[in-house]
Amino acid sequence: MNDRLPTQAFTGADACGAPALLNGARILLDTLIANGVDTVFGYPGGAVLPLYDALYAEPRLRHVLVRHEQAAVHAAEGYARTTGKTGVVFVTSGPGMANTTSGLLDAMCDSIPVLCISGQVATGAIGTDAFQECDAIGISRSVTKWNTQIRTVDAVADTAARALTLTRQGRPGPVLVDFPKDVQLALPADVDETLPAGERVGVAALRARRQAAKAALKVPQSAVRRAADLIAQARRPVFYGGGGLINAGPQACAAFTDLVRHVDAPCTLTLMGLGAFPASDPRFLGMLGMHGTLEANLAMHHADLIVCVGARFDDRITGRLADFCPHARKIHIDIDPASINKVVRVDVAMVGDCLPLVGALREALADRAPPPEQLQAWWHRIERWRAKDCLAVPERDDAILPQHLMQRLNAALQGRDAIVSTDVGQHQMWAAQYLRFERPNRWLTSGGAGTMGYGLPAAIGARIAHPDRTVVCVSGDASVLMNIQELSTAVQHDADVKVVLCNNGYMGMVRQWQELIHGGRYSHSYNASLPDFVAVAKAFGWGAARVSDPAQLDDALRLCLESRGPYFLDVCVAEQENCYPMMPAGYGHHRMMLAGGVWYEE
Repeated sequence: MNDRLPTQAFTGADACGAPALLNGARILLDTLIANGVDTVFGYPGGAVLPLYDALYAEPRLRHVLVRHEQAAVHAAEGYARTTGKTGVVFVTSGPGMANTTSGLLDAMCDSIPVLCISGQVATGAIGTDAFQECDAIGISRSVTKWNTQIRTVDAVADTAARALTLTRQGRPGPVLVDFPKDVQLALPADVDETLPAGERVGVAALRARRQAAKAALKVPQSAVRRAADLIAQARRPVFYGGGGLINAGPQACAAFTDLVRHVDAPCTLTLMGLGAFPASDPRFLGMLGMHGTLEANLAMHHADLIVCVGARFDDRITGRLADFCPHARKIHIDIDPASINKVVRVDVAMVGDCLPLVGALREALADRAPPPEQLQAWWHRIERWRAKDCLAVPERDDAILPQHLMQRLNAALQGRDAIVSTDVGQHQMWAAQYLRFERPNRWLTSGGAGTMGYGLPAAIGARIAHPDRTVVCVSGDASVLMNIQELSTAVQHDADVKVVLCNNGYMGMVRQWQELIHGGRYSHSYNASLPDFVAVAKAFGWGAARVSDPAQLDDALRLCLESRGPYFLDVCVAEQENCYPMMPAGYGHHRMMLAGGVWYEE
């Protein structure tokens, strides 16, 4: 290992205000910048101080100081999901790194590109139980695509460049690089100090990127032909899109939309896929799955062909596997080969990026779309299910229903091209049911991991990335308390986020399951001592108000969205309202609970 250390602390700075010495920390920053990184979310500590010293007055990187390391990862996720870039996080060793695991798990489950740089004790102290030492590699192994520890300063540039590439290569996801303190401080053996900083590491960075770049996709023509044959022959097709479409980019979503319209087939989306197909299109059936619409779930059950693009047949989508799409052939397009036939056996599989594969399928169907009369009976049947209006809820004069809150929020957001994040629970499902998204990257939620505390930091990350956009966090009274300290982050960094709190005094989804599945035994799901959220928000420097009268809801939402600076709207909703439709765990799509707990079966 190259262990030449500087003989004195970094007290000077170069013309840019950055530390003058080119050590491991400086090389890492230069590598990130050479690879297009411009924003970092983080929290300093002893084992990462050399990196923060290198960051001092660095004009090319914006650092967003969060209040908790979990929030740093969620903010990086929000940034990544709305920009298509990798979200980058800096944390210290020990508890700093350990606090990132919920965020890394979330990014892993939802395929979000995040690079976490964790400080570590000096290499000579590793394994001695030194102060704030932890096994970062062991802890993060199951929640990252790849993790590694840098042991020599000469490996910094290539490791950082490779790590960035891997976050987006294949199925996106998180990567962790553990960076011992002495390696951060070490000087490289031979560096041409006359070269600009970016050029010192640029060659290594670009070489690593080229080595790790994906080979050009070879479209499986035989599989495309078989899939096209099935679509052309289908009488009851359904297109089913997921978060992989969003990750593949706006062009992939546009290609998917064009294919669905060409076939003139119904389309449904997963929770993570909302926005991949325009909600206003008459072919859109709404979200499917546990809290999906009646028409989406029944269409899946009675279909004779399912075309799954960028989704992984999650259990909240499939319900009881023995009853999942029992009459349907299945086509599956996914970038992750491990997802193919993992849960559901399919008839035609195509592994690769959604864009070229969907494009090839569209081309193969150029003159072979099913004639209108072939799908006419199918559409008549779907319209009959739609006529049930499964999301209709009568308004109340004495209380704000959470469904009504989401309907009015959706109306208030029209024309704003807003980005909406949520936390996890009933409010998340109501938001997914009632908010309408026309384009991708406008909907941020925690799907696979279901991480309470995700919504506020994710919204802050999105607003940092898009300072001119309306960014709203829809949260619940239990979820928002998980990372409420990030109200301070929003103020410090001028992140004009709007929080709309669906406040029912309960851990709502837990209470609903206890009512419906556990005989009404409400074991520790009531939040008996909630704070005055308006007072808390104002103490952090936010504008804030509370509304409980349905007649005042529209004005309260308007004030929230039009206010200058971050604003917290505490909406007191009916306490024990349940989220319907619901396909309970262990049931198929053909058996659903509607409003009032009424069963519908077909």
